[in-house]
Amino acid sequence: MQRFGTAVVGRVFGPVIVLWFVTLAGAGIVHVAREPAILAALNPLQAASFLMARGWHVLAAVGAIVLALTGAEALYADMGHFGRKPIRLAWTGLVLPALALNYLGQGALLMNDPAAIANPFFKLFPDAWVLPAVGLATLAAIIASQAVISGAYSMTRQAIQLGYLPRMAVRHTSAREAGQIYVPVVNWALLGGVVVAVLYFGSSSALAAAYGIAVTVTMLITTVLTYFVVRHGWRLPAPLAIGATLFFLAFDLLLVAGCAVKFFDGGWFPLAMGLLLFVMMSTWARGRELLVASIRSDGLALQPFIDALDRSTVNRAERTAVYAVADPDTVPQALMHNLKHNQVLHQRNVVLTVSFP
Repeated sequence: MQRFGTAVVGRVFGPVIVLWFVTLAGAGIVHVAREPAILAALNPLQAASFLMARGWHVLAAVGAIVLALTGAEALYADMGHFGRKPIRLAWTGLVLPALALNYLGQGALLMNDPAAIANPFFKLFPDAWVLPAVGLATLAAIIASQAVISGAYSMTRQAIQLGYLPRMAVRHTSAREAGQIYVPVVNWALLGGVVVAVLYFGSSSALAAAYGIAVTVTMLITTVLTYFVVRHGWRLPAPLAIGATLFFLAFDLLLVAGCAVKFFDGGWFPLAMGLLLFVMMSTWARGRELLVASIRSDGLALQPFIDALDRSTVNRAERTAVYAVADPDTVPQALMHNLKHNQVLHQRNVVLTVSFP
């Protein structure tokens, strides 16, 4: 369904995902009403005392907490598809309240029945509702993957434009939104990667270690990159940029350390994938640099060529030729071949290069 575009997919999946979050909130509210003492968990001092009481085991606790907050970052990978305002409204108006109520409900359930720790989420539902809840959760999981998939399209196109990946077919699925795209190669590559990961790990609990370290390292890298946006993009004072970056880095490093303890339990997998992509992208970028350098050294400089051209002896075609080139300072090869073999020069010649900042 990806090829039909984000708008079409959203119209089909939107009502289902709203039902999913309403169900999450409703299931949580029922148990919160039975055990209202759980509302004390909203006090941040409770979280601080819980973490301090763990001692060095705090890393294991943080590694588990990460799984409760991950997923939000996928929303922002989709910024080009939906825009800032819809994401903020959906998050603050529906997603965050529903998740908070559901987590509070699970806590209330465990206070009432510690044995429910075996599966606190599905234990929220009466026995007759478990199978429908499993079906709805399966649909929600499929729909949730949309954010990651469309985000992968956006990042792939950006990498292509910056010269870090080879050109791929990019299909625009909206006449109004430039960010709504479909990249067939990426779609199938994601399918293959997901199948391999599921077959290798075998269960969602085994995948949790790989997922946690992937997300937290991504958050850490994003925080580091944010410094350059704040300092050089927004041109804010260096002390403010450094202070803000260090503030968030402290949290990110704690999260990474909490997930790093599971490195050998699957945390190595996303790091290996990231290393593979880094090698591929850096190799492609370096190859492009060498190619442009070779063209520049072997080709003719454009301005001297124009100055030396004897227009009176060259046949002219009453048309316009457009030459797309990587290096605008050298004579395009197509122009040279046209002049050499066809002995014709167009009346107007446009040397075009596209630069992505």
